Amino acid sequence: MNYKLSPSDLTFLYDGCQRCFYLKVKRGILQPSIPLPSIFTKIAGLLKKYYDGKRTEELHPGLPPGIVKYGEKHIESKIFRFENHRDTCYIRGRFDVVLEFDDGTYGVIDYKTGNPEGGLSKLYDRQLHSYAHALENPAPGSLYLTPISMLGLLYFHPTSVSQKDLRSLSFDSDIHLINVERKNEEYLKFIEDALILLELPQPPAHGSDCQWCDYLKKFKQT
Repeated sequence: MNYKLSPSDLTFLYDGCQRCFYLKVKRGILQPSIPLPSIFTKIAGLLKKYYDGKRTEELHPGLPPGIVKYGEKHIESKIFRFENHRDTCYIRGRFDVVLEFDDGTYGVIDYKTGNPEGGLSKLYDRQLHSYAHALENPAPGSLYLTPISMLGLLYFHPTSVSQKDLRSLSFDSDIHLINVERKNEEYLKFIEDALILLELPQPPAHGSDCQWCDYLKKFKQT
């Protein structure tokens, strides 16, 4: 088997419930979808449009000099092959933003709306690593960018409201940059662990903290 892994599933679904991760990737059984509020999609789209092509100095002073080069492009990695494994896997997804720095390197950035101190930043490490790996090790025909010298999260945290007239209201936001350390060996070890899970003949036990698994368990009992 050659399993398709999405960066978002490696970020949230794997940690949230390995059984649900296994069932989605290996058997195509998805958790019921919960639509996100459309306002976040709208804000993300406006941010990408506004900053597209701008200098990184206009985005945040903590970024290396360069330009906002690419936005929302699909990527696919070469196949991961590990010793002593017959099965393989690959990454397929879509990144938020890639910056092209003046020194010829690139940075992968995710825009986030919310409080950077909310404790979720660590969860996005794998997602950013997946984008970086796929860009540096692309499948034939996929976007190739190397080297990736920076991974980061750019948080837009609303702090106040201003109003110019009766029909216009603006939210002012603090902008926080969180750098994510690149740990390639640790990331590849995680991918191999995910592959070991998928190679199991049967899915793992119900997740103790998974609401969907808990619902199905109670449903079967009654």
